[in-house]
Amino acid sequence: MSADSPLIQSLRTAVAAAPQDVPLRLHLAELLLDAGAADTAVAEVAVALQHAPGDAQARRLMSRAMGVPAAPSPRQGFDWKAAEDEIGDAVPPRFVETARVETARVETPHVETPHVEAPLAEDGRGDPGDAAAWDVEVPGAVRLADVGGMREVKDRLEAAFLAPLRNPELRRLYGKSLRGGLLLYGPPGCGKTFVARAVAGELGAGFLSVSVNDVLDMWIGNSERNMHEVFEEARRQAPCVVFLDELDALGGKRSRTQSSGMRNTVNQLLTELDGVDAAANEGVFVLAATNVPWDVDLALRRPGRFDRTLLVLPPDAAAREAILRYHLRDRPIEKVELGKLVKLTDGFSGADLAHVCESAAETALLDSARTGTVRMIGMPDLLGAARQIVPSTEPWFASARNVAMYANDGGQYDDLVAHLKRKRKL
Repeated sequence: MSADSPLIQSLRTAVAAAPQDVPLRLHLAELLLDAGAADTAVAEVAVALQHAPGDAQARRLMSRAMGVPAAPSPRQGFDWKAAEDEIGDAVPPRFVETARVETARVETPHVETPHVEAPLAEDGRGDPGDAAAWDVEVPGAVRLADVGGMREVKDRLEAAFLAPLRNPELRRLYGKSLRGGLLLYGPPGCGKTFVARAVAGELGAGFLSVSVNDVLDMWIGNSERNMHEVFEEARRQAPCVVFLDELDALGGKRSRTQSSGMRNTVNQLLTELDGVDAAANEGVFVLAATNVPWDVDLALRRPGRFDRTLLVLPPDAAAREAILRYHLRDRPIEKVELGKLVKLTDGFSGADLAHVCESAAETALLDSARTGTVRMIGMPDLLGAARQIVPSTEPWFASARNVAMYANDGGQYDDLVAHLKRKRKL
């Protein structure tokens, strides 16, 4: 069998679709070894060992790929126990300079909010009327102070949303209405969900995260009922923040869809939003996020609904330092110059920064596996990874630039225009 055989190509596709499936990846590595592609097999086993460091099959395959026969003695082949001891006893300085920013909890982009599945009805579908269908997170300890940097975002949140909520007397004095929701928009991977969760923490409220998969249903009428049940559950759990993720999917422009079910779902969302200021909805706060606010139905953007918007940009220098420190906190590193790395990663999203740390760790792991000598993750690994990664925010800004130039009706994207001008992209 050759390394380009249909079976191996199919396995590559399956592994790409399920990167955390260790047995599948090891099966691919074994076939690659049999086909004589030892270097490619080593790379696959190295990734498997990242997910399962103690996997015996992975260790045997690594020894075989490196040409070292497996033996019962730990002195033969790659001595994993010695490597662990070496890492544990290492005492070089982890960072070159003292941290200027406290370690902040940051959003891990690929981690979704846990969702409790509803019990199946007789027809095999979950009952949307069951309260267990919606998982409301209890008020957590995540606060805005846990968000590294992003001072402008925090100030805008305080002025537009949090201060009026905290001061009901002043709100009544100045006639400040809480009617309507807050829409967070910006490039993907920049922490919109985490900011929303931090707002819930500031309010001491529960957090109910809803995506398009939670609402849409193939059966007529169920999508609207699901949307209604989301808000009913929030009312039962008040105070509660309802967070609508990917609002463009849940509330896309009705003029662009041919689906009556989708239009009815948007209509139901409009009905629920119009009731946010009603007595029955006391303590229900609605936040939403989207990467493409220009694709959101215009009726959702009018006053009383999502009439307040907040641009969440790629992390600033302070936030990038906090994010990098977070993702390096449990990894074996030495002499890392965060200041230099922060300058090189301007424009990177939080997801990009996590990928930089992951790629650097993968390089060091693979090098250690090939040489049989464990080593720390250093600046060359991190700088090499950062230089190879193109910021994922660039395509978004390229698209947003056209909107800022030709579709900024009523100044709703003035924040975006100001940012593009500061970056000389407009």
